[in-house]
Amino acid sequence: MDNELLRQHDGRVTHLTLNRLQKANALSASLVEALLNAIEYAYTDGTRLLILDGNGDNFCAGFDFTAYLEATEGDLVLRFIRIEHLLQQLHHAPFATLVLAHGKNFGAGSDLVCACSLRVAAPGTTFRMPGLRFGIVLGTRRLAHRIGADAARDVLATSRTLAADEALRLKFITRIAAQSEWPALIAAARKESGVLTQPATARLNEQTVTDTRAADMAALVQSVSVPGLKERIRMFRESN
Repeated sequence: MDNELLRQHDGRVTHLTLNRLQKANALSASLVEALLNAIEYAYTDGTRLLILDGNGDNFCAGFDFTAYLEATEGDLVLRFIRIEHLLQQLHHAPFATLVLAHGKNFGAGSDLVCACSLRVAAPGTTFRMPGLRFGIVLGTRRLAHRIGADAARDVLATSRTLAADEALRLKFITRIAAQSEWPALIAAARKESGVLTQPATARLNEQTVTDTRAADMAALVQSVSVPGLKERIRMFRESN
């Protein structure tokens, strides 16, 4: 559990690596808290660029449903709330955020990608966001801001998988690059993150990132608070 998240800090760069290989980097409660702790600390330590990637075959498989039937619905609600808070902290960070995605990305794992300002995917990467299939409203407005309302409705209503090429066309990601190219991309992002002063970067982000945090959290809480959450999840998982 202690190694679910690998943290490195080099000068003004914080590098976070998801490290739950046996679970395809699915978001356990402890991993979410580790990510929140690391990102919130980066708000205070002079970070100018935060890099997020994952070890293993996939960047992130989303919500970890392990033993969800043994959890109370209240516990599940809290876990979804903490994930939304994590996504908000990442999306509104006062520094550049670079995500490097690969493999199959599902649910909140795709939302992690959407929340970052620079979004790179390896060839063959896929994304799927099926939360509405079991009644969860998570990241919907962020997706609509990224790719447009009509495209977001199409993707979410059909719960279909986005291949990297379509994700790039829709601007869900900003670039496709082989993993061998990632070190050079990191170096370029590191250089670019120092062009503006830290306060200027924070002000730029405030002016260019639409703030719908209160509405997003309210929509999530309303959706997860409907009784029968575990049954909806069970039916969805059995149908896939």
